[in-house]
Amino acid sequence: MDVRKVGIIGAGHMGTGIAHVCALAGYDVLLKDVSSEVVEHALATINGNMAKQVRKGRITEEQRRAALQKIHPVDTLEAFAECDLVMEAITESEEAKRRLFAELCPHLPPATIIGTNTSSLSITRLAASTDRPEKFMGIHFMNPAPLMELVELIRGIATSDETFHTVREFVISLGKTPAVAEDFPAFIVNRILLPMINEAIYTLYEGVGTVEAIDTAMKLGAHHPMGPLELADFIGLDTCLNLMQVLYEGLADSKYRPCPLLVKYVDAGWLGRKTKRGFYDYRGEKPVPTR
Repeated sequence: MDVRKVGIIGAGHMGTGIAHVCALAGYDVLLKDVSSEVVEHALATINGNMAKQVRKGRITEEQRRAALQKIHPVDTLEAFAECDLVMEAITESEEAKRRLFAELCPHLPPATIIGTNTSSLSITRLAASTDRPEKFMGIHFMNPAPLMELVELIRGIATSDETFHTVREFVISLGKTPAVAEDFPAFIVNRILLPMINEAIYTLYEGVGTVEAIDTAMKLGAHHPMGPLELADFIGLDTCLNLMQVLYEGLADSKYRPCPLLVKYVDAGWLGRKTKRGFYDYRGEKPVPTR
C-alpha cells in the first residue's frame, strides 16, 4: 500500500519534528495532542525551525509555505480514520501508549498502519494491545527529527512483510536512512548510547573527573560533537533514567544498573535543559557545571 496521509499523535518535541519532516516531504499531516494550545505551539515551532532552514539555504521559502499548509490540527481520534499511517509520539510510558491504542483502533480502517516512536519499549507487547499487530511496528526517529538522518525500524513478532516494506519506503521518501533493529530493549542506538552516558555519570560519581573534564575529554579525545553529560542534559535526565531502567529490567544484567547520581538528580527535579538545571546550570547567560 502507499502512504499518502499521515497522522501524528503527540505534539511534543518528537511529534513536532516528525510532523515537520513529513510535511516537507509532501505528505498531508494530521496533528493531535491533549489540547489545541499544545498543537498551536508545535505549529509555531515548526514555522520557526523551517524559517531557520530557509535562512541557511536548506529549503526555499516556497517549500516552507507549502509544507506549513500540509499540517492540519485535529481535535479527535476519529479524524485519523482518513490516514494511511498513524504514528504515536506521546510520553514514553507503556501504560499510556497501550491506553491510546485501545482508544484509537476502533476509529481506524483495517488497512491503516500504526507506528510507535518509542525509543525502548517492546514492539511486540505494544502491538498486542491493538487490533492489528500485523500492521504495527516501531518507527523510531532520532532527536531532533528534522536534522538527524537515521530512523530505526523495529518489527514486532507479528509485523507483516507488507507493513515493513511500506514503512521502509515511507521512511526513505522522507530523506532518512532506515536501520533495522530487532525487538530488544532500547534497540540499537540507545542500547549503545545510554550505557555510555551512564558510565560517564559513574565516572563523575566516583570522582574520576569533573563535569567539564569528562565532557572535554570525550569531545576532544573521541571527537564527539557533545560531551556525554551535556548530551544527557539535552535528552533529559528523566528520559536517560527511564531508558537505563528498561535496559536493566529487560536484560537483567548489572552492567545496565542506573548510576545512583543519575537517580539523585532526577529525584531533585534537575532534569537537564528543560528544567534549567542538570549536570549544567542553564539559568545564566552561559551553562555552568553543577559539580
